[in-house]
Amino acid sequence: MTQDSFAISLVDQLTTAVMVLDETLSVCYFNTASCAVLSLGEKKLKQQFFPGLFQHIDLKANHLYNAMQSKQAFSVSDVQAVLIDGRHLLLDISVTIIEQQPIYLLLELRQVDHQRKISMESLQQHQHLAARELIRGLAHEIKNPLGGLRGAAQLLEESLDDEQKEYTQLIIAQADRLRNLVDRLLGPYRPPSLQQSNLHQVAEQVLKLANMDNPQQIYFQRDYDPSIPDFMFDPELLEQALLNIVRNAQQALVDGGQITLQSRILHQHTLHGKRYKLVACIKVIDNGPGIPVAIRDTLFYPMVSGKAGGTGLGLSIAQTLIHQQRGWIDCESWPGHTGFMIYLPISDCEDDV
Repeated sequence: MTQDSFAISLVDQLTTAVMVLDETLSVCYFNTASCAVLSLGEKKLKQQFFPGLFQHIDLKANHLYNAMQSKQAFSVSDVQAVLIDGRHLLLDISVTIIEQQPIYLLLELRQVDHQRKISMESLQQHQHLAARELIRGLAHEIKNPLGGLRGAAQLLEESLDDEQKEYTQLIIAQADRLRNLVDRLLGPYRPPSLQQSNLHQVAEQVLKLANMDNPQQIYFQRDYDPSIPDFMFDPELLEQALLNIVRNAQQALVDGGQITLQSRILHQHTLHGKRYKLVACIKVIDNGPGIPVAIRDTLFYPMVSGKAGGTGLGLSIAQTLIHQQRGWIDCESWPGHTGFMIYLPISDCEDDV
């Protein structure tokens, strides 16, 4: 075996995708892992324009051209990519310059979906719980003086004539408005009522409600997995959470579009650090502009919204409702696609991860 063939054999043993691009960003070399990561055969990879291998990728062609012209290597983490078959990847990408004539780019693509998802879910869970506790503390401090303020206004109103009652009624109305806001921040008080329920019946009820107040240019699609069995969850809480997400999707489609409700059954899926044999996933997908990058990491925090005039409570409350049922809500978004995935365990957890 020659030295060159031995080096190629070693690179083919890597689980990291290694690709070499020429000055036109066409793939002139790739290892075996590249085919596995990108779900493409050798014939579909060879001499292909690298950005054309994806429906969407955060790493743009001009970044690669600039690296080649400036001869500057770089690395980027958490690059969102959508393959031609629609599969979503999260990649760490390193770009190295091969200084020959002409210059080539060496790309290393490492898939980090699973590890990053577990760590991000754990981080988001702790942040979500911390935010909820902070809000509960603030709500308690607000509600006590509000009650006293409202009561004092009612007592004062009894000694005023009709013309002056206008001011006390204003105080009472504003106190009630603040109390309602605090109640919304706190979310529902009752614990979940788990019962054997059908996921698709809840989805159909949500679609029925959403269609009652739906712009004509927004269309709904169903993509259900009929193999999902009935399982234990709270249908009322799931309906409220799912409706909040669908309403957000409707509001995001200001110029019209499509919303798809998709259900799937997942095997050996991890939630909150525990592995479940079976997990149900219901996904709300819209083809709108996508979520602004600036708020993606804090999307489920209370008071965070990408809409003008939005309160930012819908997703926070939805996360709390699903969290109470041992589930979790996750999100993926890029221009032309936003998906919110609700995960609920069907089976008991098998072990800790």
